[in-house]
Amino acid sequence: MHKAGFVNIVGNPNVGKSTLMNQLVGERISIATFKAQTTRHRIMGIVNTPDMQIVFSDTPGVLKPNYKLQESMLAFSESALADADVLLYVTDVVENPEKNMDFLEKVQKMDVPIILLINKIDSLASDPEAQGKGGAQKKLGDLVERWSQLLPKAEILPISAKNKFGVDMLLRRIQELLPESPAYFDKDQLTDKPARFFVSEIIREKILLYYDKEIPYSVEVAVESFKETEKNIHIRAIIYVERDSQKGIIIGHQGYALKKLGTEARKSLERFFGKDIFLETYVKVDKDWRSSQRELDAFGYNPE
Repeated sequence: MHKAGFVNIVGNPNVGKSTLMNQLVGERISIATFKAQTTRHRIMGIVNTPDMQIVFSDTPGVLKPNYKLQESMLAFSESALADADVLLYVTDVVENPEKNMDFLEKVQKMDVPIILLINKIDSLASDPEAQGKGGAQKKLGDLVERWSQLLPKAEILPISAKNKFGVDMLLRRIQELLPESPAYFDKDQLTDKPARFFVSEIIREKILLYYDKEIPYSVEVAVESFKETEKNIHIRAIIYVERDSQKGIIIGHQGYALKKLGTEARKSLERFFGKDIFLETYVKVDKDWRSSQRELDAFGYNPE
């Protein structure tokens, strides 16, 4: 008997979906930062054993779209409802359960097994609000009760993805719920994304970490050249921004900011690929790319 299935991770922004994905897969597939809207695509991470294949999907945080890029991000999240064999709905201990009820109502109608994960329970120990209301256990109990009303068919599991608390238990439960099926992908495959995708994601992660305010959300990264040899990889990447002023910020005084970005990205890329990396980065202006369907298609924001 062989089991296989799609286990899709959904939820609102900044609840820890990407951290959970990386813990479940055992590899750093999704970029995870403290900033919301880090994930823009649907990213698959594949776990293989001789008698099982679990295809995890990390998805963008659910939000009300303000421009076409966010419409595409929401479409990626909604597509995860359509093909899930098991759905992981991630929330945390501070989120309002009624947030984004339109999406939650779609989840309520699903017939597949749903596991509701209350993440970041480690933060309850230092939460003054929780202490003032009778303790962390009471707050957690109240959250479980509220979520059981909103998603009565869901199993509820408190976890801390960052500390890996509850993750092994979750993985065992997923294995129990998977349907019998042959593998969907080759058994040596880790993800559905090409190497170039992870180059752009790692560079974008550094931009999220090192630049403030609107800059990271106005940026897209495209890999123009990826040439791999046995010992090294030569990469040429273009960082697109929407405004000339943003280009100046990315480059920084005398190019210092861009140089730091390139150095930190190169170090992460060398860890990721296990090879020496030669990285060239350039900055170009592509006005209003987040609102242009043609540009979004070119950057791979097409859920179909």
